[in-house]
Amino acid sequence: MQTGLVSITFRQLGVDDVLGVMGRAGLTAVEWGGDVHVPVGDVAAAERTAAASADHGVRVVAYGSYYRAGDHEPGEFDDVLRSAVALGAPRIRVWAGTLGSAEATAEHRGRVAADLRRIAGLAGGEGVEIAVEHHPNTLTDTLESALELYAAADHPGLRPYWQPRLGQHPDDALREATALLPGLVTVHVFTWTAAGERLPLADGAALWTPVLGTLAGRDDAERYALLEFVPGDDPEALVRDAVTLREWLGGGLTPS
Repeated sequence: MQTGLVSITFRQLGVDDVLGVMGRAGLTAVEWGGDVHVPVGDVAAAERTAAASADHGVRVVAYGSYYRAGDHEPGEFDDVLRSAVALGAPRIRVWAGTLGSAEATAEHRGRVAADLRRIAGLAGGEGVEIAVEHHPNTLTDTLESALELYAAADHPGLRPYWQPRLGQHPDDALREATALLPGLVTVHVFTWTAAGERLPLADGAALWTPVLGTLAGRDDAERYALLEFVPGDDPEALVRDAVTLREWLGGGLTPS
């Protein structure tokens, strides 16, 4: 399992500085964000960032867009895809609409599913997958809703992009991650309290070691553990959390 970073962890830093911190932390994979580091539609910035990543020995594994399926104008995805291709990203992170599953109508769910199918087809034509962020206030805010959405969208180019919900019990986290296999290739790794306070990654060992053990214990795909949102937006916290993550992955985690 390859370790890396979600670049929006350091929105305050430029691309070269992010890559420098990653080098110090020993991280070799990156999801570049589409808001600051690789703005949507700026192909030149995407190409520069791709070249800089390669120069630092960092693999681009995703383009983190803020495209919300079923909500944005259909043509807006064109710039997202163009940027991802210029960046050399194999997948694009998107969000599943603008409503949580408890609020969503059948019409909303159908619109989101149809748009996911549409953009997955467009991206697939460029050899790119669509990764759907598991996030509150979207249709992936519960496992059951997410699975229903993927079934409705019914496209092989869709991938879940999992992260734990705040305050989630470790057993529930493991159940979710396991249920999303084999399609689950990437997890966003962090430790927060139920109230949203950021903690050192090591404080989340009870949740993360079973989840990572299950993912790393499979040999059916290359998978990525991408660190995100460290305490205080502090590069030193990333270096510390990267040590923890590598110790977990190198310590012979056993699948649960």
